Amino acid sequence: MNHNAPLPLAHLTGNRPRVLTLAQLREHGVSASEAAERPWRQILPGVFLLHSGPATSEERLHAALLYAGRRGGGEAMITGLAALALYRFASAPPLLALSHIDVLVPGTRRLRSTGDVRIVRARTAPRSQEVTGLPVAPVARAVADAVAQLSDAGAVRRLLSEAVRSGHCEPAAIVRELTVARLLSRPHVVDAVESLLAEGRARAEDRLYHLVRGYELPAPVWNVDLRIPGGPHLGGVDAYWPEHSVAVEIDTRAPRQGEDEEWSECVRKRETLERLGVTVVHVTPRKLRDWPEQQAAVIRTALAAADGREPAAYLVALPR
Repeated sequence: MNHNAPLPLAHLTGNRPRVLTLAQLREHGVSASEAAERPWRQILPGVFLLHSGPATSEERLHAALLYAGRRGGGEAMITGLAALALYRFASAPPLLALSHIDVLVPGTRRLRSTGDVRIVRARTAPRSQEVTGLPVAPVARAVADAVAQLSDAGAVRRLLSEAVRSGHCEPAAIVRELTVARLLSRPHVVDAVESLLAEGRARAEDRLYHLVRGYELPAPVWNVDLRIPGGPHLGGVDAYWPEHSVAVEIDTRAPRQGEDEEWSECVRKRETLERLGVTVVHVTPRKLRDWPEQQAAVIRTALAAADGREPAAYLVALPR
């Protein structure tokens, strides 16, 4: 074979990753024996790097996806630290520093980790996001897959915090993925999650405070426990308008162990307060962040409706 004769691979010109599977090479008229004679490297089973130098980060990613998707059977996507690097997480190592590329595939795929590709299986595969032209797992799933490989508490805490602070996802979405992955039995992960939820609640409370001021709602009393005079504790609320008997509660519940008990307690508190004539408005951190005007309108409507209701029971509001 004449090694100087051009192969029909014109689409690989320029700076595009020069990576193809053996099946793709055959489509271009290149046999396995001809590929072996070229100064190319088989960097993964059935995947060739069409030059003799080291693979770039982009070529590693493309090669991993080609390996995981070469027999079909569902979409493969980048996940874990590699995905977070593509999302430009400052707390994730650069792609060149990663020893492995994690690839998420459906759980039914019969595929093994090999070389620098680590196969991660999903019982229910999420819908991928396109980042730099590549299919990438949603941030919450990518964070969970990254955390599964980390034993350093500080690294876990930084990843979780950046995911929320940068607006990639809500804390509940991360906790849900960590729960599905059964990672909440690891003490360093639990500590990071508790810190994340506390930070998320503080941020949501700050947004509620600015919503009340920014949309010129009447000033409530903040963070109080409600009690019947001389009676039992009824529960805490984030904001309370005594003269209107309207309370706002930020719902930061996340699916963890004991979720049923936590949910039941939340429902009992709301039902008790409403029996006593208190209107309870539930808001979520995401709604406060993305739709503040809508949430302000809901609260304003509840306050206005108080004039047409029967007077509520007298309650004592004590600072939490």
